[in-house]
Amino acid sequence: MTTTVMTMKTMSNWVGARGKEHGAKGKGCGAWGKGLFVLLFILHSSFFTTHSSVAQSIPVSQTLSPAARMSLITYGPGDDDISSVFGHTEIRLVDPALGIDRDYSYGGFDYSADGFILKFLRGTLPYHVAVYNIYQVMYYYQQTNRSIREQSLNLSPAQRQRLFAALEKNYLPENREYRYKFYYDNCSTRPRDMIVDACGDSLTIPSRSRMTGKSYRDLMNEYLNERPWYQLGMNLAIGQPADEQTDGWRAMYLPNELHDQLARATLLQANGQTVPLVQSEQTIFAAQKLFRQQVPFFFDPDVVFTILGIIVALFTIRRYMVAGKVDRWFDRFLFGIVGFLGWFLFVLWMIRDDGVTGWNPTLLYSMPLHLPLIFWATSSKVTARRRTLYFGLTSVLILLGIFLSNIPGGFDVVFPLTLLIRCIVNMQPNRRVQTPALID
Repeated sequence: MTTTVMTMKTMSNWVGARGKEHGAKGKGCGAWGKGLFVLLFILHSSFFTTHSSVAQSIPVSQTLSPAARMSLITYGPGDDDISSVFGHTEIRLVDPALGIDRDYSYGGFDYSADGFILKFLRGTLPYHVAVYNIYQVMYYYQQTNRSIREQSLNLSPAQRQRLFAALEKNYLPENREYRYKFYYDNCSTRPRDMIVDACGDSLTIPSRSRMTGKSYRDLMNEYLNERPWYQLGMNLAIGQPADEQTDGWRAMYLPNELHDQLARATLLQANGQTVPLVQSEQTIFAAQKLFRQQVPFFFDPDVVFTILGIIVALFTIRRYMVAGKVDRWFDRFLFGIVGFLGWFLFVLWMIRDDGVTGWNPTLLYSMPLHLPLIFWATSSKVTARRRTLYFGLTSVLILLGIFLSNIPGGFDVVFPLTLLIRCIVNMQPNRRVQTPALID
């Protein structure tokens, strides 16, 4: 029986049917709903490409022929949608004597599962191994200009047999599911672990313990530089765990890192000879080098929020200097939106199972309690002491957030400073009489 699974591209288009080649396309939703859903989907499953699982299980006891070979398939990053930006990894088994040619992909999930939405948001949606033939999906990768590289692994017959048995054991219905974790357990780390387990102590990866000088966040952002809005969204949502420095082992959560590090790995054979893990490499499809379209200057998030900050600053200063007023409706609007964002990020922290959204310094300047405290601090009967207390504490939190936040670009400075301007003005005395400025 065929199991239907979905890609991020399919999910972002709210599709309920399986595609003919790689993923179906369907009717889209509104920009805000789609953007929010895609952001959640990125956090949940950035590093996989899913196909329909069409292959039947092979008995684990099946003995491979001497002609069998194992290889690692690395699909390159793509530009067709956000789901393709990180690439994908699979393990391929070819045994011409037994007529076997199958790819094992750790990226499947069933969107019709009970409690899908809740599990999806919490990061507890079970993923499973999907098995198919590479030629079933090659057309998709060619059409979306994504490279396909194959590294033939120099495994001994015993190592090939162990890897095959482990993959097929994983593919059994009772073992097929696993708990996906954003940086720690995904479609790239699973094949890595399977290969390492099959090779045992004979495998040496020189860069395994070598520090990369980059954090999980840094490595991730290298793939998102040309997608600044997605980059901003992801960096807003992830917390301090993303700033942990990586060594070679941890960096292999990315398919290209896995490819490059295994290319330098070696195997110690039974006769004492050391040989490369990768016996040979071929490029099944080479992506064409194309001119990448940049986000228009005025639509870049740094530019957008800088312009927004300037407008807010000019409006605030003019109202205070000319009319001696601070507009409470504007503070309610601005800090209400910030509070809503804060609650969203806080809920992500609380419900996510993989921990990557925890201890998020963004919450210091997007404090959830702005909603409803901004109404308490700007009510018609508010005292000067209450307003000073609220906006003073908010100013301290904003400054801490600027210091601790690690979002690329200027957002985590420009946007908090915009809020800080409103806080400072709210604590200023009226220009004519020494009382807090009027709030209209």
